[in-house]
Amino acid sequence: MTEESTSGAQQAVQEKGQQAKEQVQQATSSAKEQLQQATSSAQDKMRQQVDTRSTEAGHQVDSVAEAMRKASEHLSGQGNDLPAKAAEQVAQRAEQLGQYLRESDADKILGDLEDFARKQPLIVAAVGLAAGIAAARFLKASGQRRYRAQTQGSSYAGLTTTTYDPAVQSDPLASRYPTIEPEAATYPPESYPPAPPARTRG
Repeated sequence: MTEESTSGAQQAVQEKGQQAKEQVQQATSSAKEQLQQATSSAQDKMRQQVDTRSTEAGHQVDSVAEAMRKASEHLSGQGNDLPAKAAEQVAQRAEQLGQYLRESDADKILGDLEDFARKQPLIVAAVGLAAGIAAARFLKASGQRRYRAQTQGSSYAGLTTTTYDPAVQSDPLASRYPTIEPEAATYPPESYPPAPPARTRG
């Protein structure tokens, strides 16, 4: 093999390797773009859901604030100033929360939650722990209910019905031994006694 042919073969191998490398880079870049698009789409959907749910929650909180304000006015009319003042404070805070939920977008709400988690990690951890304990208790109770339902169903399926027989119940041995009924005695005709002679009238 000449030097020219050897050099040509090496060059062909290098070109094939370069082409394979470029194909891998293109596939990797395409996968990254698709992943980014999917992530962006998922984030957009999450933002839309947060916006919708926060607006609905804001209206519900406004209803609570209105009810608390009516209760405060009712208590104040009856002369209960201290409970009326407390109810008014709750109504004001509920109004502020409802306005925040209605007017804030998803980015602001999620950002505020992240800031709160960084500033109050113990509270967030306690809430997560409480939620985990509640979920574990719920799953445990559900499993126990399913187990009781299955065991009761199997026990009912194994029950058999029996009929009451007075003879067997009065005599425990009657069920162990067969009952023998006496047969009627039979005699051959030859063994019958002769009939008495008929009387004649004189």
